[in-house]
Amino acid sequence: MAATTLAAVAVAATLHTAIVTSDQAALRAAPRDSAQQQAQLWQGEMLEVRGERLDYLQVYDHKRERAGYVRATQVRRTALAPAEAPELLSVLRFVQDRPGSEALGIGLAAAYLQAAPAEALNGPEGVAAFDALGTMADRLARRASSGASLTKPQEAALSAHLDVARHYGVNFASYEREGKMTICYDGEAFRRVLAMKSAPEQRARAALALTRTECVDPNLQPLQRAQVDLWRSEVLERVDAAALPAWLRNRVQMRRAGVYATVAYQRVRQGQPAEGAAKSALTELAGVTKAELTDADIPAYNDAAMRVNASRWAAMPDLAAKANTSRAPSIATLPGQPGETCVLLVDAKHDVKSPLARRCTYAIVWANSASLNREGTALALAVQPLEAWREMWLFRKDARGAWDISVLPPATTNPDLGYAEFAGWVPGGKQVLVAREARGEGKYKKSFEVLKLASLTAQRQAAEAAMLGAFQRWQDPGWKGMSVSVR
Repeated sequence: MAATTLAAVAVAATLHTAIVTSDQAALRAAPRDSAQQQAQLWQGEMLEVRGERLDYLQVYDHKRERAGYVRATQVRRTALAPAEAPELLSVLRFVQDRPGSEALGIGLAAAYLQAAPAEALNGPEGVAAFDALGTMADRLARRASSGASLTKPQEAALSAHLDVARHYGVNFASYEREGKMTICYDGEAFRRVLAMKSAPEQRARAALALTRTECVDPNLQPLQRAQVDLWRSEVLERVDAAALPAWLRNRVQMRRAGVYATVAYQRVRQGQPAEGAAKSALTELAGVTKAELTDADIPAYNDAAMRVNASRWAAMPDLAAKANTSRAPSIATLPGQPGETCVLLVDAKHDVKSPLARRCTYAIVWANSASLNREGTALALAVQPLEAWREMWLFRKDARGAWDISVLPPATTNPDLGYAEFAGWVPGGKQVLVAREARGEGKYKKSFEVLKLASLTAQRQAAEAAMLGAFQRWQDPGWKGMSVSVR
C-alpha cells in the first residue's frame, strides 16, 4: 500500500502542471470524446495535473474550481522545475513572434518566471522573458483596439485571451477616443526591462510601448498630463538610439519628436521656458532617415511632424510680440478672463483701448508669428488651442476700412492632429498662401493652397508645394526655413 502511494506521488510530481495550447479545448467529465463537456478552455490557461487516463489528462482547473479531463495533445505539461526553464524560454521566444498566440505566450512566460532560478531571472534570460511578456501583452491590447470587424467566434476568442492575461496579473486600461475604445497594457513588464541591464533594442521596445500617445488617459487634469508627458520624455531618453538599427531608431526619434513637442506646449501653458523642448523636437524629427521608414511607419512620421509643427513657434527665443515702431497694424495681447488671452489689432491711431479688431481665446497665441502683407490690408497669426492642433487667424480689412477676424482650421473634422499656417503673401493684396495638414476621424490630408482673401476660398491647391507656381515665387522665407510641412 505504502509503495503504491509513493509511486503515485512520484508520478504526480513529474506531471504537476499543464498549459493549454489551443483554443476551445474541452474539459470533460470523463476521458472520452462522448463525455459531457464541463467547460471550454483557452490557450494559455494553466491546469493542475492529477493523473493520466488513456489519451487524456486528469486535471483540476483552479480558475473555475472544477475537475475534469482534457486531451493530452491540447496541453503542454511541465513540472515548473529549474531544469525546464531553458526549454520554456525557447518556446516562449518562438511564440513571441506569432500574432494570435499572445495568451499562450503569456501563460508560458508565467511558467518560466515560476520555474527559473533567481540568478536567471536577474540576468539576460530574465530580461528576455519580461521583454516577451510585455511585447505579447501590448500586441494583445492592440489587437483588441484595432477596430477590425470580427465574427462572434473571433470576438469570443479575443475576450477570452484578455481574460487569460488578466488572470496572470497582466493589467489593461480602457479609454474612449472618438467614440472608440482603446485598450492599453499597463506596461509593468516593460518597466522591469528598463530597470534591468537590457539590450538597446529591448529598451527601445519597452520605451515605445510605455509612451504611446493613445494610451495617455484623456481624463487627466492639465498638471497631471504635463507630469505624464515629462515622464514619457524621460523614458525615451533612456534609450541609446545610436545603437539601434535604422528602422527602430526612426521610431524612437519620431516618438521623441512628438513627445518633446507636447512638453513644449505644456511648458508654455504653465509659463515655463519651452525653447529647449521645441528645438529638441525639431532636431529629433530632422534626424529621421526617411529612406528607412517602413510602410507602417509613414503615418507615424506624418503624425510626429504635425505635432512638431503645431508647437514649432516655441523654438523661437523671444515669445513676446515685438514692439511696433511703425504706423502699420500689429498685434498686441492682454489678459482676459482667468486663463484667457485677448488679441488686439492696433496701429498708430488705434491703441489697446480702441483696437481695430479684438478676439479673446484660451489658446496659446504665438504673437511672434504675426505677418502683415505689403499692402497693410491683411495679417496672419498662429494660434494653438491644443497640443497638436494649430489654427491660423486671418485679420482682413474690407473696402470700408473695417477689420474682421477669420479662423482657418487645419480641417473641418473634429480637432485631433493638424495645423493651418501662413506660408506667404501674393503681391497685390488679394491672395495668401496657406499650408494645411491634418488627421481626424480616420482621414489624413495634406495640402498647399492659394486662397482668395476676400472669400477665403481655394483658387488653387496641390499635395506638394512644388506643384504650385505661386509657392515657388512668393513663399515666405521664414516659413520655408522653419516649417516642417515641406519634408
